[in-house]
Amino acid sequence: MSTQQGYFTVEEVRAAEAELFTRVPEGVPMRRAAYGLATVVAGELAERTGGIAGRAVTLLVGSGDNGGDVLWAGAQLRRRGVAVTAVLLYPERAHVKGLAALRKAGGRVSDQVGRPDLVIDGIVGLSGRGPLRPGAAELVATLDAPIVAADLPSGVDPDTGAIDGPAVRADVTVTFGARKPVHALAAAQCGRIELVPIGLRLPEPGLVAVEPAAIGAGWPIQGAADDKYTGGVTGVCAGSARYPGAAVLCVGAAVAATSGMVRYAGTAAGEVLHHFPEVIATQRLADAGRVQSWVFGPGAGTDADARQRLADILATDLPVVVDADGLTMLAAAPELVRARRAPTVLTPHAGEFTRLTGRAVGADRVAAVRDLADSWQVTVLLKGRATLVAAPGHPVVVNEAGGSWAATAGAGDVLSGIIGALLAAGNDPVWAAAAAARVHALAADLAAHHDAPAGAPISAGRLAARISSAIGVLRYRARSC
Repeated sequence: MSTQQGYFTVEEVRAAEAELFTRVPEGVPMRRAAYGLATVVAGELAERTGGIAGRAVTLLVGSGDNGGDVLWAGAQLRRRGVAVTAVLLYPERAHVKGLAALRKAGGRVSDQVGRPDLVIDGIVGLSGRGPLRPGAAELVATLDAPIVAADLPSGVDPDTGAIDGPAVRADVTVTFGARKPVHALAAAQCGRIELVPIGLRLPEPGLVAVEPAAIGAGWPIQGAADDKYTGGVTGVCAGSARYPGAAVLCVGAAVAATSGMVRYAGTAAGEVLHHFPEVIATQRLADAGRVQSWVFGPGAGTDADARQRLADILATDLPVVVDADGLTMLAAAPELVRARRAPTVLTPHAGEFTRLTGRAVGADRVAAVRDLADSWQVTVLLKGRATLVAAPGHPVVVNEAGGSWAATAGAGDVLSGIIGALLAAGNDPVWAAAAAARVHALAADLAAHHDAPAGAPISAGRLAARISSAIGVLRYRARSC
């Protein structure tokens, strides 16, 4: 069972392509790419329209090899009975051999999109940067047919997924040789991803995704010889008189994430016990008892007492998750974390990242989260639809949520509790953060589709209630592999 999926930058892919060209005859990589693209398009046509022959496909063709891939694919589709029309955005720079192949197969060239059953986007390839140019943007805006993008949706940055203006939004993206960062960082723009191997020899990736089945296989579940202590004791210091709900959500998530025991210390002890009588709750940190990890910050406040609790927790040799108000205080006192030897996980959203670093995340989120992790020597989980986890010496891990259901108040409190439970069970902090992000996203999806009317927002409480179900789904996937 594969445990990770890698994503490769333009520079890495170009280097691998150059090496491939030394091993195979000229034109072979393009024909492999075109065959794969044509196969996916044919399958898409058959599924959407019930057939292939007699269907109409329009190619939007830019310059260079990306346009060549699309033209060669169009020639193959034409030979299968598809009516193929190519719109050449830059006729003088169209791929000569690809265009000749299309014409020879009976495809035609036009300046009109027509009324196709499907459109193939070959406007811009890996070398493109920035939004679509005005003419291409106007053309794309007129489309009402499904779009299959060749390698990536035109107008989206291949390395960062940034969108600075008009861009193609694809239903399917067929990527050649390797997945690129755009496919994870701008997944909503890419649609379903289909990988066509072309023979590339790739390096170790700097950006990876942990396979869901691997998370299910690695999730800590107590065995026959375990007890409540060996299952991991999670400490939670969160909430306040003003925000008792943050403590309830964080504690509830730790309980649901299969922590053997949860100990709570804080002013919301009464509320916590009302919802979770199995939790050991106290008002004072000193009375909490022994734990194997700490979660600090959600709703904790930023007064002097909260700052002292944070300092006391960070002075231990235990793994610690710092979120929300804890991050605000760390922004003013980063030395509390930078001097730590024990695992530390920071979980900022974009605004908290700015407070911690003094600068906005920017378009290159992968570089930004890696820089913070290296500078502070901690594990950083940068929240977003594509959540990123970075730690010194590790590839950045991406979790593409598949939706934005978790973008709701209190969801971050739930995520922190899950991470804390995984750390208490002895898991590596990068894996703990990445696995928690996957379960969190899946729980939100389950809540959205089972606990609320279709398309309605969900609450953090509903999300937390689905954590156990999400873990069960991932464990089932692991057993099915």
